[in-house]
Order: sequence, then C-alpha cells, then structure tokens
Amino acid sequence: QVQLVESGGGLVQAGGSLRRSCAASGSRFSINTMGWFRQAPGNRRELVAGITSYDRTKYADSVKGRFTISRDNAKNTVTLQMNSLKPEDTAVYYCNAGGGVDFYAGRYWGQGTQVTVSS
Repeated sequence: QVQLVESGGGLVQAGGSLRRSCAASGSRFSINTMGWFRQAPGNRRELVAGITSYDRTKYADSVKGRFTISRDNAKNTVTLQMNSLKPEDTAVYYCNAGGGVDFYAGRYWGQGTQVTVSS
C-alpha cells in the first residue's frame, strides 16, 4: 500500500557527513510522522530522528547537534543530514512513516540501508 523509497547511505570516514532521503508513495492516508530508525548488530532498533508534518522533531540523545532532519510535506519526503559521524553511528538505517502523532507507532518501513563509519 505505502512504499518508502530510500536513497543515500554508504561508507564514510569518521568526522564525515552523509545525507539520506526517503520518499513515501502510494499512501491512501495522510502521513504525519516520518523519520529514521537504526539497528546495529547486537543492539535494539532505536529511533534516530523523527519529524511531524508540523515540524515537531525528536532526536536520540546520541545524535543531537550532529544530525538534522527535515521534510517536504508536499512531496512526502524526509531527509536526514548526518554530520560529524562516529563509528558508533554504524548501523542499518530504516526510513519510517505513520499517520499518527507517535514516532514509535509508524507502520510503514523502508528497506533499510547500511551506513558504515570507519575509524
């Protein structure tokens, strides 16, 4: 029903930057929350950053000041700018979206893309 198509990601050295984008299509409902989760081997999936249609944002403490999330409501796209990357940021990053107000309740997921930060 809803497809989330991700772009960006890859391999970067510590201190570098990456930009990820995600576009939602095929939705029969309004998308409110959009954001990114990540999961590293041996770790639980965590919310990295989220943004609502009215620009309320939430960031994991570990990325505050380094990552910035933004969106284009008209295009149902979300972008995550990741700066000052650290090896501990290495994970598979998943785009997420939902029609409600809870960042943790989004029902739509992208395929996930590996981000690797070398030391």
